[in-house]
Amino acid sequence: MSITPLAALSPAPRSAPFRGRIGRDARSGHYPVPHRYRLHLSTACSDGLRLAIGHSLLGLGGSCPVTFLPAVPDCPDGGHAALRPLYEASAHHYTGPALAPVLSDDWSGRIVSTRTSDILRDLDRFPRHGDAASSSLHPCGWESTIDAVERLCAEGIEEAAQRAGRADASPDERAAALDTLLDTLGRLERTLAGEEFLLDGRLTAADIELWVSLVQLDTVHRNHLDASAVHRIAGHPALWSYARRLAAHPAFGPHLDLDGIARRHHGRCRGLEAAGAAVQILDWAGHAADTPGAAHF
Repeated sequence: MSITPLAALSPAPRSAPFRGRIGRDARSGHYPVPHRYRLHLSTACSDGLRLAIGHSLLGLGGSCPVTFLPAVPDCPDGGHAALRPLYEASAHHYTGPALAPVLSDDWSGRIVSTRTSDILRDLDRFPRHGDAASSSLHPCGWESTIDAVERLCAEGIEEAAQRAGRADASPDERAAALDTLLDTLGRLERTLAGEEFLLDGRLTAADIELWVSLVQLDTVHRNHLDASAVHRIAGHPALWSYARRLAAHPAFGPHLDLDGIARRHHGRCRGLEAAGAAVQILDWAGHAADTPGAAHF
């Protein structure tokens, strides 16, 4: 299976003021030690959901604890009050929002990283036991393709869907964005035809990235699209069957906080609800746990 053409996409910008990395060498300062690091996240946030899934797949519940944050940030600037001490300890006179997710170092009381893709790669370096000991979400030789999938999902699904539903965009702009979204979904549909996973015949970070983007598409962006657009989006049977299978996986569906996603969206969205809001593509609630996000930590 080849997904090489995706690599031609330009990188998607993501804000990440802290970019520390965990290395294998103790001389790096940050190195994998059980119980040294902590994740701070909300599973109502797409990046927090990505990390929650990866954390579960890697079996890190006993070595890297997780602190859950409210679905809706409690500071006017969009940050979390609980993270403010970490940000202020990590950057002198820090004045920006205390955003999640965060990987922190409990030994120093400071932030290691706020960049989701780096955090997920570094969690992959932690020592593990049992069934997760030999697994990797970033198998050797697939790193650049996983990067390409990340860019494709950010630009071709999430950003395109957002533009397609913008009330202040012209009809031509919305139509062009919808074409981009449908073209992206069509490429993924062809990739997944007859395949269980995106790459290498196994679960990888690429599957986490795509699945969370599909969750956002159906639970958030769909609310601002008309019924015709949602019908065309739903017309990719291999893609949505894939999303349904992963939703049934114990490391995916039980982390869904559907109420939190809705409250987070409505708390910051100023767009208009469209006809597509009444046409849900998947029954995500059938796979979500009663206690969202906490099922496998």
